[in-house]
Amino acid sequence: MLQPLAQPPSRPAGDADWAARLTAPAHALRRALLARRDGARVFGGTHTTGPHTVAFAETALGALHEAGLGDEDAARAFMTLVNYVLGHTLEEQAAVPDGIGGTEAVGRLRDAATAGDHPRLAAAFPVLTSADFDTHFDFGLRVLIEGLRHL
Repeated sequence: MLQPLAQPPSRPAGDADWAARLTAPAHALRRALLARRDGARVFGGTHTTGPHTVAFAETALGALHEAGLGDEDAARAFMTLVNYVLGHTLEEQAAVPDGIGGTEAVGRLRDAATAGDHPRLAAAFPVLTSADFDTHFDFGLRVLIEGLRHL
């Protein structure tokens, strides 16, 4: 059985705010999933209750409560965070080494983007097909955190 977190997520040093205390376990979960072939696929839907998984949940929920969310919103935000990490990592692990979907799929997307009046898609093409998953992940996590700031 996949143990997604080899050790409980560590708390960021110093006086890190709730956002840092939430992003640290998100990064830890992603690293743990990436450490195993098809880790996200195996972990998805397992609903593990191991001590490290429970510690991950407690850390993330604590940060969400610190952000001012009540029990229900914190639980939903936690599920959103886990689903984001899991979904992103699943796509990352499904990608081929040269980018999203491989050369043939990238060629089809490029052809579709440039075949008609799709200037926004054509402009976004390099990012959409980039294999810079760290940057993609950090951006999405930042969007999630900023959205939570406004709840």
